[in-house]
Amino acid sequence: MAVILILIFFILFLLYMEGTKNFKYWDKKGIPYCRPIPFFGNSFRKYLGKISPTDQMTEIYRNFPEAKCVGCFESVHPALVLRDPQLIKHVLVADFLHFYPKGINMHQTEPLLNNIFSADGDLWKVLRQKLTVGFTTSKLKAMYPVLQQQADRLEKIVYEATAKCEEVDVRDLMARFTTDAIVACGFGVDENSLNDESSIFRKLGKRIFDIKLRDQLVFASKFIATDTFKHFRIFAPEIEDYITNIVKSIIKARDYKPIGRRDFIDLLLELRNKQTLIGGSLTKLDENGLPEKCEIGFDDSLLIAQAFILFAAGYETSAATLSFTMNQLAYNPEVQKKCQVEIDSVLKEHGEISYEAVMKMKYLEMVFKEGLRMYPPIGFFVRQCAKKYTFPETNLTIDKGISVFIPVQAIQNDEKHFEEPHQFIPERFDPNNMNNIKKYTYLPFGDGPRICLGMRLGILESLLALATILRKYTIVPSVNSRRNLITDPTIALVQNIKGGIPLKFVPRATQ
Repeated sequence: MAVILILIFFILFLLYMEGTKNFKYWDKKGIPYCRPIPFFGNSFRKYLGKISPTDQMTEIYRNFPEAKCVGCFESVHPALVLRDPQLIKHVLVADFLHFYPKGINMHQTEPLLNNIFSADGDLWKVLRQKLTVGFTTSKLKAMYPVLQQQADRLEKIVYEATAKCEEVDVRDLMARFTTDAIVACGFGVDENSLNDESSIFRKLGKRIFDIKLRDQLVFASKFIATDTFKHFRIFAPEIEDYITNIVKSIIKARDYKPIGRRDFIDLLLELRNKQTLIGGSLTKLDENGLPEKCEIGFDDSLLIAQAFILFAAGYETSAATLSFTMNQLAYNPEVQKKCQVEIDSVLKEHGEISYEAVMKMKYLEMVFKEGLRMYPPIGFFVRQCAKKYTFPETNLTIDKGISVFIPVQAIQNDEKHFEEPHQFIPERFDPNNMNNIKKYTYLPFGDGPRICLGMRLGILESLLALATILRKYTIVPSVNSRRNLITDPTIALVQNIKGGIPLKFVPRATQ
């Protein structure tokens, strides 16, 4: 019996040592850090779905107000949370080659993660080079009529809601609008999820961001025991099956070649038919100090991964910011009135909500930027140290593989950087005030070489939606509205609001 007890004690001791093996990392470096618990580090509540990743980052940020950076632990792995804008500058821009990986697809075993958002190294660089052409000004102008069709449908939905004096969950409404917009522009498909909640893309979108128990367990397992569970896939099999079947049916309908629509699928088919993408290496230089030529095979798997991220990131991020901004307009009627005055003035000149008209709505853009400041859809960024690195003007050296977090929402709502951060003040982004915003404290789209590729498309579709609604309607609180919204703690990356965002629309002519 004594031998069994000793054996049990020994096994527990070994488990404890394994679950705490890196917990002295920040102590040895003299960096303030969050006290971890065995195996889970500082992520226990996150793994249980009790706190969102963004709120966790914000909590860490606020608990160490005088520190330039704070140590923490993703399960047993040391990680660093940056608080100082200059340190952020080095990670995102100045020393990008030390921090180009995101470290999301850790073992390159998950096909959907080989996309431009989560890919690393030469794969990311070549994809970036080849896909950038899909988001030029000329491409946005060509997409605009398609976006306008979706905006017209959105206006009809709003009209029907006002006719019935109905409350509307604008979080859901904007998700359906942005789904239709991104599917029409990127995939050439008229999805019409605005009128059909059971449409296939809407079902896919809901499943991607509906974090189930299976997803939580896989996510936690991959971080707690990375090598043991390296073949577990973050995205559930039905998600991969959904997007694969959708994309394959679209390219089959196009006879596996571009059809002249010049949309995202056409661009991906052009790359696929080349089979090999050639570009400059990110890390390998020739004898002249120039990037070596690298070749990346582009097959159906890579095509599907790019289509997946275009849809997932494109619709959900815009929907999150649009709906939050609309809630702020409902509770800040003086700001909403200024938007409507500007829209009326611009349309008096242009007659319709054209591409050129939307580009002239500068105050509306300021409103949208303020919404992004208060509630960025992606509330933090992560980079992974690619090789041993010492932060300039500090004594801190971190090792290869250390994850570095940039808590975007916390920084953008810090009174050190933005006066009265919890007040909705679009004038912060007036061109005359922009110099007052400290560099690297406003980062809703990131910065540096990995800045969001679809940023301009997201802004365009969002401004169009706001202009379309505010042209004829005023957004007001309803009986179930809440000024202070609560983030859903179960979400993974893109933020969502618990309980939706119920609001009402009132026709301007009858106010």
